[in-house]
Amino acid sequence: MDYIKRIDELVKLLKQYNYEYYVLDNPTVTDYEYDSLLRELEVLENEHPEYIRSDSPTQKVGDYLKLDLEEIVHDNQMMSLQDVFNYQELREFDERVKKAIGSPNVEYTCELKIDGIASTIHYDDGLLVLAATRGNGLIGENITQNALTIRTLPKVLKKPLTLEVRGEVYMQKDVFDSLNEERLKENKPLFMNPRNAAGGSLRQLNAEITKERKLDQFAYTLVNPMNYNIYKQSDVMEFLKNLGFNVNPHYKLCRNIEEVIDYIESFKEKRKELNYATDGIVIKVNDLTLYDIIGYTVKVPKYAVAYKFPAEIVTTKLKDIVFTVGRTGMITPNAVLEPVLVGGTTVSRATLNNEDFIIQRDIRIGDYVKVRKAGEIIPEVVEVDFTKRVGNLAPFKMLTNCPECGMPLVKRENESEHHCINPDCCGRILEQLIHFSSRAAMDIEGLGEKQTELLYNLGYIKDVSDIYLLENYKQDLLTLDGYGQQKVSNLIEAINKSKQNRLDQLIFGLGIRFVGAKASKNLVKYYHSIDELKNAKYEDLVLIDDIGDVMANSIVDYFKNEHHLNILQKLKLNGVDPKNIVEVNDHQPLLGKTIVVTGTLETLSRTEANDLIEKNGGKAASSVSKKTSYVLAGHDAGSKLTKAKDLGIEVITEQEFFELIKK
Repeated sequence: MDYIKRIDELVKLLKQYNYEYYVLDNPTVTDYEYDSLLRELEVLENEHPEYIRSDSPTQKVGDYLKLDLEEIVHDNQMMSLQDVFNYQELREFDERVKKAIGSPNVEYTCELKIDGIASTIHYDDGLLVLAATRGNGLIGENITQNALTIRTLPKVLKKPLTLEVRGEVYMQKDVFDSLNEERLKENKPLFMNPRNAAGGSLRQLNAEITKERKLDQFAYTLVNPMNYNIYKQSDVMEFLKNLGFNVNPHYKLCRNIEEVIDYIESFKEKRKELNYATDGIVIKVNDLTLYDIIGYTVKVPKYAVAYKFPAEIVTTKLKDIVFTVGRTGMITPNAVLEPVLVGGTTVSRATLNNEDFIIQRDIRIGDYVKVRKAGEIIPEVVEVDFTKRVGNLAPFKMLTNCPECGMPLVKRENESEHHCINPDCCGRILEQLIHFSSRAAMDIEGLGEKQTELLYNLGYIKDVSDIYLLENYKQDLLTLDGYGQQKVSNLIEAINKSKQNRLDQLIFGLGIRFVGAKASKNLVKYYHSIDELKNAKYEDLVLIDDIGDVMANSIVDYFKNEHHLNILQKLKLNGVDPKNIVEVNDHQPLLGKTIVVTGTLETLSRTEANDLIEKNGGKAASSVSKKTSYVLAGHDAGSKLTKAKDLGIEVITEQEFFELIKK
């Protein structure tokens, strides 16, 4: 096994899934699948520590922020928790704690792990003054106005104290059901689960919308509790309760790890009766004075873990396998199931991933299959229950032609997926249109999936450039069912507003294969218009952070395609031609300086450091050369640091970097 290649593959996959989870609030994989990949990465990194990447998800909490909310630097890092999945791992955690403190006696608190959005709330003299999401653990998003609408979050404490409290913002199940019923009536896309609904609601730019969503919060910890003469986690919970916070009533003090296991057993079924989603149990050492002794890793404290409940698995009949085509032409097989209740919702469809997945598990139409919905997110088929197979069921055969346009499918070398490569495929075009208008891309409000499909089927939009010609059909739109004067005016206004979007939004919206939202933001640091990116060379692209060989080739190929170039020209003619303006300070202390960042910095991510360089007039480069002014080096700096020393380039620390900016 090429473990270096596998580490790179896992980092890339997990970063993509982090983006979907933390930014889009729309994960495409189950918690179980994500956790399995993360554990595989941890094992490989433990075996080969010399190949741990500074951007590895094992080295930091969620790596992304939503781009349209103000950033807040946390005074105290918001760490994640190490997950455990069975009682053996839980007992191993207990042994590590006992060894660290040198005592066989440890008390633990057990708390339900609420499936919501981690938040931190600041109070000044008892008044709520700031609220923020966890973000990447060091920098979060300012959600103060939205937090003021949370029903169970106190705005004024019962005592005039100055403190910081952390908790989980969530949506009750009955509120979630009512919200989806309303969205169904309004032909809006449904939320996948309460966590996604809470995340989307909490990050609204309009606090009135957040208020309508009826969010709640459970408080679970106090920052620097010993400043308030509190030395036990169980006392923290009582302290918070007395101040007026909503504290989950099911927390319990356990004298040892066996009592912890008994507590977990008692909630495996009981949790399903609760009006909020839980996905595990948080176990913390009760004695706060032991925390520094037990210690921390870069990402997690060693005095606490999160036990994850096993995914619920049910058996049902596979009635059919149908195929969908995505915006890049990827064909996905999906299971049509006899409806079955999984994780509190009725499931009739589940993903089957690709041809290899189906053949390896010998899945056949007519089989009884095991289905799980780990983390209460995306249903997936796990395996066949061969004890229930009856008769000679026909083995699975992959499609040879696109289910939408009928053109032959292509399976590229070293890939598991089949693709339709017909640029005129109606299925691909529709998915491209939906992606272009989506919130994460051009964010055109009022042009959701159903609206886009209607306008495409009626012939008003044949490619993304046609969206900007819809104003010419205003009178025609008014004749459509459900399209009144106000709705049409709002849609046209949203379309025109999107012409002012950032360049990275357009790049992401174009749907270039392998280029996600983060890669789009990295690209605009070096290419300040579509025309510049169009002329980018492969050898320059691969020097940019997170733009590897595959992505660089994909970008170059995209701009060689005459069809794509024609659409870009039409977008420009229709007024969509954003330029990236690099924000700079009035004084530019780094003007004329080229700086390369390498290694892991203490307080900044590499992207944040590069942003600071550019805002202060400097150039952030990806490779060291004789033209490099400084190399900003953090922990575990590698070959770039070696090259800098060989070339006699000045190497600076993070503190020295800040001093340069101050000058």
